[in-house]
Formats: sequence, structure tokens, C-alpha cells
Amino acid sequence: MVALVLPRLAAASRRSVSVAERNVAALKAVYWLLLVSGFVEPLLYLLSIGVGVGTLVGDLTLPGGEVVTYAAFVAPAMLASSAMSGALSETTFNFFGKMKQMKLYDGVIATPVQPFEIALGELLWAMLRGSAYSAAFLVVMVVMELTTAARALVAFPAAVLVGFAFGALGMAITTFMRSWHDFDLMSAAQFTLFLFSGTFVPAEAYPAALRWAVEVTPLYRAVHLIRGVSVGAAGWEWVLDVLYLLAAMVLGLLVASRRMSRLLYG
Repeated sequence: MVALVLPRLAAASRRSVSVAERNVAALKAVYWLLLVSGFVEPLLYLLSIGVGVGTLVGDLTLPGGEVVTYAAFVAPAMLASSAMSGALSETTFNFFGKMKQMKLYDGVIATPVQPFEIALGELLWAMLRGSAYSAAFLVVMVVMELTTAARALVAFPAAVLVGFAFGALGMAITTFMRSWHDFDLMSAAQFTLFLFSGTFVPAEAYPAALRWAVEVTPLYRAVHLIRGVSVGAAGWEWVLDVLYLLAAMVLGLLVASRRMSRLLYG
């Protein structure tokens, strides 16, 4: 049984990587400017709010008793948001354009590549972009002494996991989009998550009912995980964060591949 399954998995992996390689080959020079802009936005938030407003806020005490500066509190949230935005940019707008406007995947399925392999390949490509954002932002955090180099090395795979989770969820949601106008709702939802996921204020500051709603959102779990790693806060909830994000990634991939099969094969 293993002898039969392993070659199939290897072939499927190669086909998924080929989808990602296609995206790399199709890069244009202008595209790199978009990549840079995706890194600059969270950096500006960090400098303006984390550092600027932080001089008025002062230090914060986390639930575990750790006392951190406001900039050190905001920086991990900006990292999580950057990983989310980078992954979503590729697996929503660009993915929709390839599927609905360019009809790219109609040609791809004429090859041995299957919808699940397309979804996985697009997710791998999205994570190349999201990982670049995360690595660059972690360097900034270390230079600004908002975390240590050792903690940054641990925070990087956590940020990659965040990108995988949001990329898969974004791809699944995009398969239900009917037109570009539907992305207005998605943008509004993304910005709401950005504001109300423990990004700028601790979740404990919200009323009990609203706090519960905040803590079940994927971005809050991402922020909670990366913040815990960055400031060195220990807690069993890290396990919950990781399991939550892994479940979101698997669910998103399964829904995306099933929906793509329905849309592409009719």
C-alpha cells in the first residue's frame, strides 16, 4: 500500500510545485513594487501607532504578567496582519482573476494537474510572498529591539503558518465570489479583523461578549500566537492557536479544491 501511495504523493507534490513555478516565471518587474508596498504598510502602522502613540500609552501588562512597551505589543500584531494580507492578496484578487477572467485553470486541468494540486500550488506561491513580508518585518523588529533574534527565528514559522491558514481560507472564499464587487465585502471584513483582533488593545479591554467574539477570529489566534512567541510569554494556549490555524488551513484547502472541481468540470 505504501509503495503505491508514496509515488502518487510525490507526483502530486511535483505538480503543485509546478503551479507555483508558473507564477514565478510569469512575474513582471512592476509586480515587485506591489511586494514592497505590502511590507511598507504594516511598517508605517508600527512606526505611527506602535512608536508614536506608544509614547502616550506607555507600557502594558499582558495577562501572563509580562510588562512590554506598546511598540512591542503592536509589532507582533503587525507581523500577523502582514502575513494575512500577503497571503490574501494572492489567493483572493489574483486567484479570482486567473480562475474567472483569464480562465487559466481551464487549460491547466487539461494536463494531469488536479484542482487540489492547483489550490496547493497557488497556496505555496502565496506563501513565498507572505514569507518575504514576515522575514523582512522580523528583521525590523530585531533591529528596533522589539524582540530578540532567537524569538524571531521561532516567530518566523509561526508567521508562515498564519499565511498558510489565511491563504487557504481566502482561496476557499474566493471560489464563491461571483464578481469583483463581492470583494468589497471581503475587504471590509479584512479591515474589521485588522482593527478588532487584539491588534492595538488587549482583548481583555473589550466587554465580555465582544471579547468572546474577538477571541474566536482567526487573526486574533494568529496575533496571540506570534505575540506570545515574540515577547516570550508561555502558555498552553499556544497549542490551541496552532491547532486552530492548522484546522483553518486544511478546511480552506478542502473547500477550495472541491469548489474548483465543481466550477472547472461543471
